[in-house]
Amino acid sequence: MTVAALMTRALRYGAIVAVAVAVVAGTIGWLTSGLPGLLGGLSGAALSAVFLGLTAVSILIAGRVTRGDPGNPAFFGIVLGVWVLKLVAFVVAAIFMRAWDAVDPVVFFWAVIAAVIGTLVGDIVALVRTRIPYASDVVLPGDPPRA
Repeated sequence: MTVAALMTRALRYGAIVAVAVAVVAGTIGWLTSGLPGLLGGLSGAALSAVFLGLTAVSILIAGRVTRGDPGNPAFFGIVLGVWVLKLVAFVVAAIFMRAWDAVDPVVFFWAVIAAVIGTLVGDIVALVRTRIPYASDVVLPGDPPRA
């Protein structure tokens, strides 16, 4: 498997975590503070999924642009550019969410924390389960024969 397979698996696990956090946080939010709690749980899970997914997507795009050369300056430029975009978007979202009375901030906060921790665990599981050779001329058991 390649780095693309790792990022794809991490995105899949992240999506599963985001849906689980949305269901759990939305339900807890609804039970504790009604509609604002539901919106806080759903928006916290959605915002986390978007921001955490952008990292994996930027690595996938940078890998395709640089043809798999992580030492290429364009690779770092793309990943860093997306990181700066996420930083600016986070500040804008934080200002917007602070002024939005329809969302319970406590439920939103805990949904974001749960999604971040869950996604980090998913990334670790994806890394552990993905076989990435560190030498390109080695054929691993189960790999198709090379021509």
